[in-house]
Amino acid sequence: MKTCSEFRSRLPIIPSARLAFCAALLLSAVSPFAGCRLPGKPGEGPEVPRPEQITNFDTLYGSNCAGCHGVNGQNGSAMNLANPVYQGIVDDATLRDVIAGGEAGTLMPAFGAKQGGTLTDAQIDAIVTGMRARWNKGNVLAGQNAPAYKAAYAGDAAKGEQAYQTTCAQCHEAAPQKPAQGGSIRDGSFLALVNEQTIRTTMIAGRPDLGMPDWRRLVKGRALTDDEITDVTAWLMAQKPATPGQPYPGSGQMGPARTPMPNPVKQ
Repeated sequence: MKTCSEFRSRLPIIPSARLAFCAALLLSAVSPFAGCRLPGKPGEGPEVPRPEQITNFDTLYGSNCAGCHGVNGQNGSAMNLANPVYQGIVDDATLRDVIAGGEAGTLMPAFGAKQGGTLTDAQIDAIVTGMRARWNKGNVLAGQNAPAYKAAYAGDAAKGEQAYQTTCAQCHEAAPQKPAQGGSIRDGSFLALVNEQTIRTTMIAGRPDLGMPDWRRLVKGRALTDDEITDVTAWLMAQKPATPGQPYPGSGQMGPARTPMPNPVKQ
């Protein structure tokens, strides 16, 4: 390729012609890169979207929910959100309220920006819509007479203690030479992390990812009644210690006794 200087020497001494030719030659060399993103050239829009602009379900769920509820809505430490029975008993408004405001008495925090969290109303809607699209299997509870998501009245703890032996003890209470298959749900540390709604929801929807059946199969041959679920829940909540995890002497919790400090003696 001839240089601009070589071509310029053959042109008439017309400054404007020389300038125009060199300019055209330079443009022809640059034009192949016109559609490319050159180093240092900003892209269209911001490189990283602002957090409140993200509405992708996978991104929002992965960042805010998967740590407790599992990557695919199951096999997490908290409620199995992909459970079709759970999706069948809870409505959209309740899901939004729980995500936005959290659950008092549990480890579920408030994610709504208005409640001090980081998610906008649009992002909460995106999470609810995404959960429904992926995990709601339709009206799987049609004709099943499923208990309501929320209790309509306060339970009877005395009746709940009796119902517990029928509904829960077989898996959650240890027997001679047999450990508790499902772990102790009367343990103070466990009860300190849940509330009444957690127990009720789990008894109704079960935890199929952990092998726990729903309310229809907890007792052989019949489904649990709403009264039984409400009463058992009330009794379990009555077992919650006032100071969970603190083995103070006389509290009824196991732990080493503490030697009281001697009273100071005035001189």
